[in-house]
Amino acid sequence: MSYSLRTPRLICFLCMVVCAHAGDAFTLPPALAAAQRVVILGDSITYGGAYVDFIEAVIHTRLPAWRGEIIDVGLSSETVSGLSETGHAGGKFPRPDLHERLARVLAQTKPNVVLACYGMNDGIYFPLSEERFERFRDGMNRLHDAVVAAHATLIHITPPVFDARPIVSKVLPAGLEAYPTPFAGYDEVLTQYSAWLVAQRARGWDVIDAHTAMTHTLAQLRTRDPAFSFSKDGVHPDALGHAVMARAILNAWGLRPDDDELLGHIATNPDGELIKLIRERRKLRMNAWLTATGHHRPGVAAGLPLAEAESRAAVLTAKIRALP
Repeated sequence: MSYSLRTPRLICFLCMVVCAHAGDAFTLPPALAAAQRVVILGDSITYGGAYVDFIEAVIHTRLPAWRGEIIDVGLSSETVSGLSETGHAGGKFPRPDLHERLARVLAQTKPNVVLACYGMNDGIYFPLSEERFERFRDGMNRLHDAVVAAHATLIHITPPVFDARPIVSKVLPAGLEAYPTPFAGYDEVLTQYSAWLVAQRARGWDVIDAHTAMTHTLAQLRTRDPAFSFSKDGVHPDALGHAVMARAILNAWGLRPDDDELLGHIATNPDGELIKLIRERRKLRMNAWLTATGHHRPGVAAGLPLAEAESRAAVLTAKIRALP
């Protein structure tokens, strides 16, 4: 048996301390509290964006006076390393490289804060190698330098977990020359990448460890159901997986979503009115900004002109603020 997202035990798991600090005042870290625009970079997990929607919903509910805006410009298949496996997407196109578009994104969006969630694609689903690891480290350093040069604050998010269990018949063992399907132990690669990112805190980097949070939650849920997984394909988390990512980020910001039923409610009701409006606004802006800033990834829906998208987003914002 696998757990539904509406299973009460999973809701309780996300809401471990009900209303423990219900009377507390919540504040964002100073850079976020003062930010007029927060831009989120990432791959298909960020393009899917449920964790971004959950973050926005919690901020709206906890801090309704915050007037910053969050722009998601995640791009499916993208890497920070610039690597791409042979035959990616059936040979139709190589993986996009963030650095091809990064300067344009920063110049045009003019963010105060940038969140970046990379790593899942950066090992290109092969076993760990020093060459690929070095490309990941170099890409992250270049990203960090570019954001600092743009006078913005950068927050790194470690990659989500890779889970071989739901695709056990497709994964491949170590020692092969090619990996047309993922290496069975690919999460070991992501664990190494995540550990390196966390170690950069010693250099003053702001790093939130979503990978460890997901790993621990997955292990705990499997004590109840050994077949449980956050994803059907081993890569893309479902709503609960995104909720765990969002919880790690929100906890790091002091908003403590475990202290009430908010995140559990949002994760188990992804079609609630608040989430629907936030999701619609995010996708509207995301497609507009992806089109305006440009990229080389085929198959991405063209967005509206920015002025028209922002006009429609303003209507959605008014509806969001009018909700109880």
